[in-house]
This record gives sequence, C-alpha cells and structure tokens, in this order.
Amino acid sequence: MIKSEMITRVFLRNPHLLQREVEAVVNCVLDEISDAMRDGNRVEIRGFGAFSVRHRSARTGRNPRTGESVEVEEKAVPFFRTGKELRDRINTTPVTPAEMKRATE
Repeated sequence: MIKSEMITRVFLRNPHLLQREVEAVVNCVLDEISDAMRDGNRVEIRGFGAFSVRHRSARTGRNPRTGESVEVEEKAVPFFRTGKELRDRINTTPVTPAEMKRATE
C-alpha cells in the first residue's frame, strides 16, 4: 500500500471527512513520527509497534561492483519493532481480495 491508497481507504471509511482533511491528518501523523525520530526520540503506538533510531558506526565497506574498499560514514537508520497485537493480526487467517474490497466500501 502506498500513502495515496491509505488516504483513500481512510476517506472511504470516514465519509463525514473531506479527502483533503484525511490527507492532512495522514501527512501530519507521518511528519510527527519523522520529526520525533529525527530528534532521537522513540515513537510507540500501543498495539502497533515502536519506531526508533539506531546508530551505525563508521566502517570500511566494499564496492560490490569493483571490490574496492570504501569508507562508510556513521549514520542513523530508522528501525521499527512490531507490537504483539500487530504480529497476532498478521498471523491470523489471510484476508481474501474480495473481503478486503468489502472492508473499504
């Protein structure tokens, strides 16, 4: 699913909202998560999961094409750990495409 599909699904489930309002809310939530992670904070959504930042040290890497050694700078990378409820939901009986379509109508 891409962001525009998510916006459409949320809009279809909430007909009292305008699509541009749903888009603004989705963008706001994603911006807040990104901003918190940029500031080094952890974002936990109970039952869904937790977003955090992990730091990778500088190291010597290898160019896979040439085999040449290259220095890789230290960097921060996003990390997501799923919550138990999300893991349980993912591991239940799969939803058929027809059921998924009915859920969005």
